[in-house]
Amino acid sequence: MKESVTHRRKTGRPLSFDRDAALEKAMLAFWESGYETTSISDLTAAMGVTAPSIYAAFGDKKRLFLEALRRYAGDPADLEDIFDRAPTAREAVSRMLENAAKLFTGDLTPRGCLLASAVATGSKDAADVRDAAAQERRAIQQIVARRITRDVEHGLLPQTTRADVLANLAITVTQGMSVLARDGADRETLLDVARAAMVGWPPPGS
Repeated sequence: MKESVTHRRKTGRPLSFDRDAALEKAMLAFWESGYETTSISDLTAAMGVTAPSIYAAFGDKKRLFLEALRRYAGDPADLEDIFDRAPTAREAVSRMLENAAKLFTGDLTPRGCLLASAVATGSKDAADVRDAAAQERRAIQQIVARRITRDVEHGLLPQTTRADVLANLAITVTQGMSVLARDGADRETLLDVARAAMVGWPPPGS
């Protein structure tokens, strides 16, 4: 639900801007430049609000980023539902990779993946941010692994299939495509990578 001028801070004073719209703009700014490179000045320009307003509504830059990251990643339950409804794990993963290729080369959003570009260095100050991005990736990996395990149990994949390895492969390919997109690769190149990644998928059967 969008929070606008009716959203109230703990002090009882209403915000003077659309919080949801501002968060969307902050997410795009972080997506473009990463957490460490994006300054408060960059955020005020992107969000169209003052620095005091950012602090009042979101706490600080780190809290704002973490909220933007959750917005970008979405609800894990939604992804799990998509994987549950797919005919097979193979089809679910294939769609995930193809959708990532399209998202990472979109015309209206920055290139690449926010989870991959969130933190470019090993700075101690950004440890919480780095951990949050890693946690989101792990959540996706676990959803993929669970669906693969289900296919193994139902005889749709060989019993020798290692669900964790295939799930890690899917995450690795996704993050690799993000790097390619950042380097300027076009959509068709990323789609080719997505298709190639599925060539080694285990054949059906037990």
